[in-house]
Order: sequence, then C-alpha cells, then structure tokens
Amino acid sequence: MTATILFLAQQAAPAGSPPQPNMLTSFLPFVFMIVIFYFLLIRPQQKRQKEHQRLLSSLKTGDKVVTSAGIHGLIANVKDSTVLLKVADNVKIEVDKSAISNVTRPTEAAKPAV
Repeated sequence: MTATILFLAQQAAPAGSPPQPNMLTSFLPFVFMIVIFYFLLIRPQQKRQKEHQRLLSSLKTGDKVVTSAGIHGLIANVKDSTVLLKVADNVKIEVDKSAISNVTRPTEAAKPAV
C-alpha cells in the first residue's frame, strides 16, 4: 500500500514543474544589501569616530579649538575628560572633551613674516 501511495504521488506531480528556488539564492539579495549598508554607512562613521578620538587625545595647552556649540577658544588646561577654554580676557569655561569639534593649531607658517 505504501508503494502504491508513493507511485501515485510521483505520477501526480507534473513533469514540467519548475524546481523549488534554493534558499541561498533567496537570501542573497538581503546579504548583498547588508554588505552595501556596512560599507556605505557603518564603516565611514567608524573612521570618523576614530579620527575624532585621535583629535581629542592629541589636545594640548595652547591649541585653538572650536566646540560643537560654536564657541572659539584657546586651551588653558587639559584634564582627563574636560578642557578649560580661555574664550576672552579673564573668561575661562570648562567643557567636555567630546564637545571639541575642530582644532586649529597655531603654526609657524601662519605667522606674518617681518
């Protein structure tokens, strides 16, 4: 009886039926999109984050900086997680290191030749 059921099941399937798609080929577009997402969004952000950390670790007294709030100042003192900025005569503010967005170091080429 089992042989008869198997024989009938084989006969019931049409001979020209398309094969079932492979699971790998159905997931391939999703894998491709994840790879593109990684290289276009995640990896550049990680590079920017590493560069910003390198910038923050190289801060030293005398550097001219700009904070994320747009405050320009001169570094008077560097602590572990904060920086003391001199923004005007007798005006110093303490900001987090993570708030520093840009550093403009005074260079010898920037000084006018006399």
